[in-house]
Amino acid sequence: MQVGLPLGSFAAAVLVIIPLPAHVRARNVATIAISLWLFAVNLAQGINTLAWADNVEVKHVVWCDIATRLFIGSNIALPAACLALCMHLERIASARMVQITEADKRRRMLIDSVLCFGLPAVYMGLYYVVQGHRFDIIENLGCRPETYVSIPEFFLIRFPPILLSLATLVYAALTFAHFFRRRATFAKHLQSNSSALTPSRYFRLMAMALVEMFWGLLITALNTWFSYRDGLRPWISWSNTHSDFSRIGQFPTVTIPQQTLVMAYFLWWAVPVSAYLFFIFFAFGQDTAQSYIACWEWIRRFLPRWMRPRPSNDKVKVLASLPVFRYAQSSHTASDYSQWPCP
Repeated sequence: MQVGLPLGSFAAAVLVIIPLPAHVRARNVATIAISLWLFAVNLAQGINTLAWADNVEVKHVVWCDIATRLFIGSNIALPAACLALCMHLERIASARMVQITEADKRRRMLIDSVLCFGLPAVYMGLYYVVQGHRFDIIENLGCRPETYVSIPEFFLIRFPPILLSLATLVYAALTFAHFFRRRATFAKHLQSNSSALTPSRYFRLMAMALVEMFWGLLITALNTWFSYRDGLRPWISWSNTHSDFSRIGQFPTVTIPQQTLVMAYFLWWAVPVSAYLFFIFFAFGQDTAQSYIACWEWIRRFLPRWMRPRPSNDKVKVLASLPVFRYAQSSHTASDYSQWPCP
């Protein structure tokens, strides 16, 4: 546990950030948001597992306040980003917009930013309404958010991610309907929309959004069922809910029932798995592979000569047998080649 948990989180944080330059170049706010949210949450979980390995000490309280808000915000940020992505793909696949202008792109980026970052900020603020106490500390997992399980908690915390996931499913169905209507000329339709999307990248984005949406919906449903298995607590008043707000729950693993502990670990690992799924869809695309090559070529220039990879003997023989042509001296200066090749 002391090795596997932080390793799983930190590896996920690194992997999910690798395709980010390609999404930044494409100015795709939704995929940028997914990458950043998964990076931040996995990094926070990894830090938690190191700080609270085999202990439940009350420490780093300010950090826990920040981390628990981050965990809460990610609950709705990821479904919102998938919805924004499917809305964009549906708009491209439809015939409503023949050409996408710069004004349309700016408007879309603004709407996506509100969905991916503004909505989670409001959601994190509403979390305080049903926050029974400050947070809980679970041995090996660190600080985790706590909610007062009740009817208001369902509509403020549980229901919004489910609603966004259902809206994503509707937009995905509309997108596939548009595709089947013009599947013979779909590639030409993408070019005519000035979307800079190839059919391969289009369907990769759609598949990623659907997989992340179904995975998140499954996690939300299981978490809701497990939290409500013993029934709801009565909502009496604001003061009653927050009567012992400064309390910090401490839960050593030996005091946690086995079923509850298994569910806690399952929900914890759901976050790294989401990052791994995101990485699988984008890490081996052509645009990302070009970024790897460009970065490596730039790094290779600064390596000592003895560290640079040498061509094999067969390759040297082939090169030696080729004719050599002399070209006129280039008129380019050194400054023409000094640009950073990495995205």
